[in-house]
Amino acid sequence: MNDGKRTPWIVGVSGASGTPYAAAVLRGLLAAGESVDLVVSRASRLTLLDETGISFRDAHWREDLAVWLARGADGKPDAFDVSDRLGDVRYWAAGDLGAGPSSGSYPAKGMLVVPASTAAVAGVALGLSKDLLQRVASVTLKERRPLVVCVRETPLNGQTLKHMVTLDEAGAVVLPASPAFYAGATHIQDLVDFVAGRVLDAAGVPHQLYRRWEGELGGALSSD
Repeated sequence: MNDGKRTPWIVGVSGASGTPYAAAVLRGLLAAGESVDLVVSRASRLTLLDETGISFRDAHWREDLAVWLARGADGKPDAFDVSDRLGDVRYWAAGDLGAGPSSGSYPAKGMLVVPASTAAVAGVALGLSKDLLQRVASVTLKERRPLVVCVRETPLNGQTLKHMVTLDEAGAVVLPASPAFYAGATHIQDLVDFVAGRVLDAAGVPHQLYRRWEGELGGALSSD
């Protein structure tokens, strides 16, 4: 790909539980032939280590990302083959506030924050820009680019709900990580892929991660 024409989706991974959602979104973007810029927050590294046993390291990010994306939501390694799709992923350290995506002049299609912690939601809603993830989200809003915030928390307190309304009013899509069951899920990966698919739907990225509703009751059962 000609780097001068490269226009990536920026994926921000915050510290909320739900790293399999981020992996599924990343796989979906790469399968669609999209370029990806990745920002992994410091807190999300702890979550990733806890949920998968994977250490995400700045100096070895490509190797660690390959292991992460190959892992299924049930924890099985090598569930997905992504070895030939990582060539157009660019990684930016969360503490690098001078990174390319921190500026509105950096070309990007938009940003997907998945999963989004309540701290990330608050930081973006208040314009704090405490790290690169929050800064890029603020830039995405000011440049009127698509911003999808996949909130993963329950229950939600009043302050977080207000922050979510603020994001909605600013033009973001607030998308709770709420899997549906009409698609005929039989495995944890199906539930993860449904949420990831809805994130990609909001971004306008084509995928085949879940069975869409077609107006037929019992359709998921009859298709088995």
